[in-house]
Amino acid sequence: MFLTTALLRSRISGGQWIGKYRRPRFITAVMKKGMIRRLEIEAENEYWLSQPYLTKAQEYRHNQERRRNYIKARMMAARANFPEHRYVSEHLSHLNVTKVW
Repeated sequence: MFLTTALLRSRISGGQWIGKYRRPRFITAVMKKGMIRRLEIEAENEYWLSQPYLTKAQEYRHNQERRRNYIKARMMAARANFPEHRYVSEHLSHLNVTKVW
């Protein structure tokens, strides 16, 4: 494909950047600089993640009270939307229009 392009100086149909026999992409200085910058950012993130703010003992159940309040609030919200209790007699009251016996 590239030989044909070089010999005939004409464009071959198809994408030259995709496929099995694609044209190799050359690495530029800007690409190297960007990759180095991304690797430095990743290394810094790994550094900060490797040193936690809390110890394991401090972290254990540290949000227990907040979680309990959250669950209680969710339960109260669910109960507020729950309909009132009803009885079968209320559902069947329309049948008592005419009581013959």
